[in-house]
Amino acid sequence: FYSGVRRCDALFGRALPPLAPRPGPPEAFTFAEVFAGIGGFRLGLEPLGGRCVFAAELDRAASRAYGAHWPAGGEPRAGDISSVHAADLPAFDLLTAGFPCQPFSDRGSKAGLLDLRGRLYRE
Repeated sequence: FYSGVRRCDALFGRALPPLAPRPGPPEAFTFAEVFAGIGGFRLGLEPLGGRCVFAAELDRAASRAYGAHWPAGGEPRAGDISSVHAADLPAFDLLTAGFPCQPFSDRGSKAGLLDLRGRLYRE
């Protein structure tokens, strides 16, 4: 998104100065991911210095793919995030969540917010 904004700004003569590369290694941070899918957020955050401290994915096939890409490295994992109490989550700097798309997808039920999965992000 940011690069798209920069491109449009350049077209309209409002270009920002180029970003200077940050010296040294990226600053370390921790993250937890819910509705993790196959780990797209993790794929992007680990190269930036992120360390996953918790992951949750309900779908068995996605969870198997996640496990194949990232064998459990000590971080707790859960299937159904609604069965995990907030007090049981480890401390983290950033929470990521894939949007539960099944209720809204053309391939899904199209029940939208009438489907319980479509409302989980509100909890």
